[in-house]
Amino acid sequence: ADGFETSGGSRLPPAELAGPEAEVVTRLKQLGGLVAGKTISTEFAYFAPGPTHNPHAHGHTPGGSSSGSAAAVAAGLCPLALGTQTIGSVSRPAAFCGVVGYKPTYGTVSARGLIPLAPSLDHVGWFTPDVALAAIVATALRQPLGPSPAGDRRRPVLAMPTGPYLDRASEAARRHLAAVRERLAAAGYEVEEVDALGDIDAIEERHRLIVAAEAAAVHADWYARHAQLYEARTRELIERGRQVDAGALGAALLGLARLRRALTALMETHGIDLWLSPAARGPAPAGLESTGDPIMNLPWTHSGLPTLALPAGRDDDGLPLGIQLAARWDRDETLLAWGRGIEEALA
Repeated sequence: ADGFETSGGSRLPPAELAGPEAEVVTRLKQLGGLVAGKTISTEFAYFAPGPTHNPHAHGHTPGGSSSGSAAAVAAGLCPLALGTQTIGSVSRPAAFCGVVGYKPTYGTVSARGLIPLAPSLDHVGWFTPDVALAAIVATALRQPLGPSPAGDRRRPVLAMPTGPYLDRASEAARRHLAAVRERLAAAGYEVEEVDALGDIDAIEERHRLIVAAEAAAVHADWYARHAQLYEARTRELIERGRQVDAGALGAALLGLARLRRALTALMETHGIDLWLSPAARGPAPAGLESTGDPIMNLPWTHSGLPTLALPAGRDDDGLPLGIQLAARWDRDETLLAWGRGIEEALA
């Protein structure tokens, strides 16, 4: 936002990172939004954490990269906070902090004015206390790429993507998802199991290659001048990305649309409206050295499909647990409309 120095969670001189205000911030201000301040993120939206604690459990991570934004909404400091997601940086913090986290369809909300991490994967998203406010913000920030399909009033059919992807969740997260399924079934929802994302390891490898290669390109000039100021995890990412050749990056980028088509085809074949999965591998880990594993979010970011993370209870230690809903490409309004019903069913 104008009037605030930008550090990107790093030790680089703010003058190096100065630039025009992000378009999403300008748009919110034009609509009467008041900017209360800026929140802490991980270094350049990657994994090196900041000092933010989880409001529900001091000493536990709030997640990342949008650490401060999720924590601010969870602590009641503001009703809306912006974040970004390149792997799992909205959905995972939302789950850890017990708030709503919304990631729109890729490209439907402007990312101009952001410090990119990987432009082919970067999404602007936001955190709110409930789905109703998330939907209002979505209407305000959607780019004019044509009207969003109208919300569907019928009750959606949900599917849990079973197989190697779901196996990456912790046992506690899988038990919680099974309990959520029972609660939704009791509320009248049909929840199926569909074998999907069997190639999650290859998807993850592809995704991380793109992040590394594009981050290296974004940071080329800054890194040449200030490599010693980067945290070790970010340096490793950039150094790894510098080794990726154009052919390998091009092949990886082809996988984005390929995964989107595969997931959509499964939805059509099985009559699925929404994918239902854990929003994180489990509750927020103890300590601040790690922001948690984003694997539960990665395939939905890779495919660019819209996702909605919802609070869905707590574990035995009182830490929040969340679920993640994913809809078809550009069906954001429908996702948010259905999300309100599922939010009520899980309240």
